[in-house]
Amino acid sequence: MEVKLSLKREVGIMGAVSFIAGTMMGSGIFISPQYVLLAMGSPGASLIIWACCGLISLLGGLCYAELGTVVPESGGEYIYILRTVGKVVAFMLVFSFVIVMRPASATGIALSFAEYVAAPFYSGCPPPELVLKCVAAGGILLLAIINCLSVRLAISIQVASMVVQLLSLAVIVLGGIVMLFQGDNQNFHDSFEGTNVGVSSIGIAFYQGLWSFDGWKTLNYLTEELKHPEVRLYTIYHNIL
Repeated sequence: MEVKLSLKREVGIMGAVSFIAGTMMGSGIFISPQYVLLAMGSPGASLIIWACCGLISLLGGLCYAELGTVVPESGGEYIYILRTVGKVVAFMLVFSFVIVMRPASATGIALSFAEYVAAPFYSGCPPPELVLKCVAAGGILLLAIINCLSVRLAISIQVASMVVQLLSLAVIVLGGIVMLFQGDNQNFHDSFEGTNVGVSSIGIAFYQGLWSFDGWKTLNYLTEELKHPEVRLYTIYHNIL
């Protein structure tokens, strides 16, 4: 008798929302804005880039909501390519994803996290590179252990992380609104002056903006762990994006 293994459906609506929102609101949103502005050269052009990146992410998220309800299996784009194109292309994707794409992305996020953690201990000077690498490696290892031990524990940490990130963004947004009401709006005078229209500048700006929005597709990696995925995926993507 063949026994089929299946994942436990322990991720509810709150855990799913925190998973996708907490992943999207990572270190990128706190780091990318300065590089987008530097690449474009003007606040007005930077805002247009952010709007375009948001629209692209919205369309991608809606497509993934449909795919997740049609193919209710964990794995994200790997399982979709496997079911449509075939094993060879799916293997090429997962190989490059595991060897190149995911390690590079995780390294960038971990190093950004390490900079924020180590900064209070090195006031007046940048933290040593060795310290940053050790903190980043420790963060990756700790999260890997937590995810291996318990899905519920990982979800609890994800929810707490989402709350902290929301509070941080709220402070930044409210601070900007207060400064605008106080008359500090000189950046909006001739807001397109000095705009860089080169292909490389626009490409770098889009790369930074899309990296900041990255994470909208992560919920489809654990479709089989969602409670009622045919309802939750569609609802969450439409409400968040």
